[in-house]
Amino acid sequence: MHKNISLADQVFEHLEADILGGKYARGESLTEMKLCADLGVSRTPIREALHRLAQEHLVEISAKGVIVLGVTDKDLVDIYDIRLAVEGMAAARAATLATEEQIAELKETVDLQEFYSAKHDAEHIRLMDSRFHKLIYDFSGSIVLHDMLTPLHTKAQKYRKTSVENSSRADASVAEHRAIFDAIVAHDADAAEQAMILHVANARNHILKGK
Repeated sequence: MHKNISLADQVFEHLEADILGGKYARGESLTEMKLCADLGVSRTPIREALHRLAQEHLVEISAKGVIVLGVTDKDLVDIYDIRLAVEGMAAARAATLATEEQIAELKETVDLQEFYSAKHDAEHIRLMDSRFHKLIYDFSGSIVLHDMLTPLHTKAQKYRKTSVENSSRADASVAEHRAIFDAIVAHDADAAEQAMILHVANARNHILKGK
């Protein structure tokens, strides 16, 4: 585990990824003792991580123990409805505010996503997809937008993984990212906003069609 963040943070991130990735099913019971054995840590960081997961509504802690909640189908619809309403705003602000250095970083991300898409490397496509969106949240210049959108994007990771494993959707997603990038390069806020809304809508429709 990494030493630059606390052990409790590392445990939280590990368990969050396992829950959002589908390792633990909704309704499954988690015990501190089993998690301690699995992760090789004491109960204190496990307990802290579980309380944070409860605050994120990914688990429920009661007298009966810790129960996995995960992300429900209704949660997923809400996540994409909110992203449709807000993420275009982040792209528009990024188009207005992005520096040449930030644009270069965004270009590298899109270029890498295109490279991995040509190789049908789903895991790296997903990583570049996450990086692309998080850079736009950063470049929007709004802490509020960043803090609202980042956890929503993270919570949909299981479904985004399934999406990028579909080669036709993965190729379409990369092309949509390129359109968003081109609008940001041109500092065209309206075009960036509309391109992002179209991208999120297409992702939403593809994911929900498979539900």
